[in-house]
Amino acid sequence: MSDDLTAVTAKIADGGALDERDWQTLTGTRDLIALGVAADDARRRRHADRVTFVQVFDVPVDTAAHAGTLPDQAGELRLTGRPVSVAAAVAAVRAVVARAGSVPVTGFALEDLQGLCGHELGRLGEVLIELREAGLALVTEAAADTLTDPEPVFEVLRTSGLTVARLTLGDAAGHAAFPLVRRVATWDGAGRVCRAFAPLRPAESSLPTTGYSDLRQVALARLLVDNIDSIQVDWSGDGHKLAQVALTFGADDVDAVPAVASDDLGWRRSPREDIRRNIVAAGFAAVRRNGCFEALDVCDRSEHA
Repeated sequence: MSDDLTAVTAKIADGGALDERDWQTLTGTRDLIALGVAADDARRRRHADRVTFVQVFDVPVDTAAHAGTLPDQAGELRLTGRPVSVAAAVAAVRAVVARAGSVPVTGFALEDLQGLCGHELGRLGEVLIELREAGLALVTEAAADTLTDPEPVFEVLRTSGLTVARLTLGDAAGHAAFPLVRRVATWDGAGRVCRAFAPLRPAESSLPTTGYSDLRQVALARLLVDNIDSIQVDWSGDGHKLAQVALTFGADDVDAVPAVASDDLGWRRSPREDIRRNIVAAGFAAVRRNGCFEALDVCDRSEHA
């Protein structure tokens, strides 16, 4: 590790503010191992050796009223797709909540809700309250690249009583991602309304990756975005191997673990056991959570030693 990088990571550990030179040092280094070690230290200061995961069952918003059997292992029922109207969104929430029992129901992209409201903040606040009163636990996600003026939107979220499960980079990728990560790090209100920051886009088969840039982006997200508590990876979208390795580069939460498995696999090869084994094999304690980020149970390392 270079002297400059050592100095910057020490400043981060001490809670110091980063200047322009520090940012350039972090984003310019190619020392992936040094970044990973620093990011792992940063995540352990926040979360010790705990990694949370949630099993999700997706319910398309346009068929919510006719959804089939809801799986027992689901920790979150997630409405997916863009609703055609506010009324349709509220009706879908009510239909799923009526069958969800104690399982939280989440749904929608914040930018889609803004579009339904004509990007009028007052109307957005009214819609968020309607959705909360219908039983929506959290808005699924917000894309950072669509938030040109985030603080008024964050204030509407706070006032409505609804938070966002994860903040994503949206369509930003490659070199465009790092300036956006830097912007997110300056948003003082982000951590009060966004539970996790997801720095990776789902993998595209047409754009293969070696994983180097992905792990670098996860590590930088943990080192730079200290205003949001959790760094999240996607079990289904990012892939099992990348998600597991990312845990050692600063990630502490795994989203989108399937709630349904093929009957012929058996419980030992179910998604829940698979993610637990992967987390434990990476050296962490696996904590199953629900869609509200509430811990349900803990699997210590010793249970799978």
